[in-house]
Amino acid sequence: MSSPARVLVVDDSPTMRGLITAVLNSDPEVSVVGQASDALEARAAIKELNPDVVTLDIEMPNMNGLEFLDKIMRLRPMPVIMVSTMTHQGANATLAALEIGAFDCVGKPSPGDARPFLDLAEKVKAAARSGLRRKASPPAPAITPSAEYRVGRKVVAIGSSTGGVEALITVLQNFPKNCPPTVITQHMPSTFTKSFAERLNRLCAPVVEEATDGARLQIGKIYVAPGGDRHLEVVNPSAPSCRLVEREPVNGHRPSVDVLFDSVATLAGRNAVGVILTGMGRDGASGLLTMRRAGARTIGQNEKTCVVYGMPRVAHEIGAVEQQLPLGAIGEEILKLTAARKEGVE
Repeated sequence: MSSPARVLVVDDSPTMRGLITAVLNSDPEVSVVGQASDALEARAAIKELNPDVVTLDIEMPNMNGLEFLDKIMRLRPMPVIMVSTMTHQGANATLAALEIGAFDCVGKPSPGDARPFLDLAEKVKAAARSGLRRKASPPAPAITPSAEYRVGRKVVAIGSSTGGVEALITVLQNFPKNCPPTVITQHMPSTFTKSFAERLNRLCAPVVEEATDGARLQIGKIYVAPGGDRHLEVVNPSAPSCRLVEREPVNGHRPSVDVLFDSVATLAGRNAVGVILTGMGRDGASGLLTMRRAGARTIGQNEKTCVVYGMPRVAHEIGAVEQQLPLGAIGEEILKLTAARKEGVE
């Protein structure tokens, strides 16, 4: 970017506003142009300052962050990064915000956190580059499981990051109850993934759950990698199952999409479908290439429908993506690639 990303910081706590401002202003490519303590002040500041990005506290007096976010997305769409407490209740509110159209979320630091808001500046810069975000359309209702769909023997692996909450809902709501075993790594704080899996389980026909160590891969089940200190792999060809592995972050992430994709390539080879969705950075690109070289079918989300065309772009550039598709077509294509052949199961 030729000029710094201009940010409005909205939080009812003067301490938190000061901390966020200090963290952002320490990056020469970011400039905090204003602060607001509630939605009313924020509305006036947005009109006066026209910031590139807003950081928005979910819990505020008068009008909470979710209500204000909804108004922003309807009346003046712009990139918004939600700031949330790292609690189960905060996770549910954050997921709702991401569905409304927030660009991304960050957790408030815990006491004694030596490096608070470590990745906030990078997210702000990516949000500024993304331009306006319009309010997300309500996800289409889950399809009625088709009597014509017969699942084959393939495993599906999906990786996503920024924008992934909306994207995954869109893709998975196309899955019938008897979907192929599906494993997902979505970059998300550890306190959010369980709530996200529960949310997907309510919205989708298959069973969706947070992956646990040793869980057997089953038809009709989707497994979401838990955030935090372990990577998700799939292992054991005779009885495919999830394995949670304590390793250093890969590409700055734990869990890492590359780790998941590499394990699927080893386990399933050509009996797999790999999908890389919207997200910053390059995590998953190398692993998707490994999957393709092992014979798997691979799909990348196209630029037009990505919130951030980062991970899919790198995957496409290195030859990992067999076909690029708009988000709305990916779920149906996965089902085509995983269906059993009419003359017999693949």
